[in-house]
Amino acid sequence: MRFIIREDAQSASSYVAQYIVDRITAFNPTPESPFVLGLPTGSSPMGVYKMLVEKYKAGQISFENVITFNMDEYVGLPRDHPESYHSFMWQNFFSHVNIHPSNVHILDGNAPNLEAECVAYEDAIKRAGGIDLFLSGIGEDGHIAFNEPGSSLASRTRVKTLAYDTILANSRFFGGDIDKVPKMALTVGVQTVLEAREVVVIILGQRKSLALQRCIEQGVNHMWTLSSLQLHPHPMIVADEDATLELQVKTVKYFKSIEKVALEQGFEQILPSKVRTGNGTLPRTTVDEVASPTILAPQPTTSRLLRATPATEYPVRSVSPDLVPDRMASRIPEPSLTKRLTPNPEQQTFRQTNNAVNAY
Repeated sequence: MRFIIREDAQSASSYVAQYIVDRITAFNPTPESPFVLGLPTGSSPMGVYKMLVEKYKAGQISFENVITFNMDEYVGLPRDHPESYHSFMWQNFFSHVNIHPSNVHILDGNAPNLEAECVAYEDAIKRAGGIDLFLSGIGEDGHIAFNEPGSSLASRTRVKTLAYDTILANSRFFGGDIDKVPKMALTVGVQTVLEAREVVVIILGQRKSLALQRCIEQGVNHMWTLSSLQLHPHPMIVADEDATLELQVKTVKYFKSIEKVALEQGFEQILPSKVRTGNGTLPRTTVDEVASPTILAPQPTTSRLLRATPATEYPVRSVSPDLVPDRMASRIPEPSLTKRLTPNPEQQTFRQTNNAVNAY
């Protein structure tokens, strides 16, 4: 995992914006092979969007051949409501750049069939060839998109009930009135995010510091869905100094030293395969399947995340063989140990019967 630390929110946002520009430029998108970008809403990416707009107006980047998929949308909130994520994205980003409206994808929280809307969204991502880079922020409880604590790490786009803490945090956008905050949302799943070829998360402020600490210094935990990034081959977190307050000093120094050495050596970590960074034919990853998998001969454990194309199915668990009784003594090549140190059960029963008869 790459972990980039910058002095303040503006510096962190600038780094992320330039990284996105560099990735799109390196990809060199065309109408036949567009760059697919996943986008978040909320306060964290505001600075990134502002800088991307500035770079577009300065002629440094074009979004003409970019397709976008947003992470989430409230259920039941009119599309033209000032706090809907449709309104947010058009007001803060889309209306200021040259992206085609037909290339913008945002979940419809007012669809007549919400589950069908979620299935169609996953299909649209697949038809676009998968997401090349997913930008994300996080909640104070470490949720990514609206994947609240306890969400399955294998989850897909779905309807999600919002946690009270999330509703309370988002009430600042609704005049502080909790009753006005939608209680449900449509959101991409954790697995949907993990199948992107890159995931970049921006984390700003002291309020997000505990969630960052759980992701960086602890293990994968569905109660902190941000920690699922540990399972991704190409994740990057960009944070300001305030967001690192819960981290150990040695952790912060370690990641800063990694970046310093890389810069001194002129090395900037990029995706390892050219096919993931630009146009070209996607190779098909082949994995030799096992006809009857067992523990001794399981299915290959090649991660779907490492494949050139997005995963289209869930991995199948290996079938466990029948359990065979075993004794440690049978594993030691010493004849004397193969004998039982206590009588066999049959012998014990026979002796108990004889003793009872003799007693009479």
